[in-house]
Amino acid sequence: MFRRTSILDGIDVGVLQLRLAALQQAYLDLMAGAKVVTASYTQGDGARAVTYTQANIADLTQAILGVQTQIDQLTGAQRINRRAPLRPFF
Repeated sequence: MFRRTSILDGIDVGVLQLRLAALQQAYLDLMAGAKVVTASYTQGDGARAVTYTQANIADLTQAILGVQTQIDQLTGAQRINRRAPLRPFF
């Protein structure tokens, strides 16, 4: 049985990278003070557009992180290894 790990499973890496760029541009526009930002992209069955406002910038941030995570999984990018916790010894 195949287990899906993300709602973005099955989407090509190139498509994900294009969507990531659109989402990041929308985020930067919102942070620059725009009241409403629309991120548009083309999908196989037509064009789509999503509108974000300052009120839902957290949703936009989560969308960006989700797409970045999926791209990392598909390309085999390694996570940054954090240092181990300090354990005092005597």
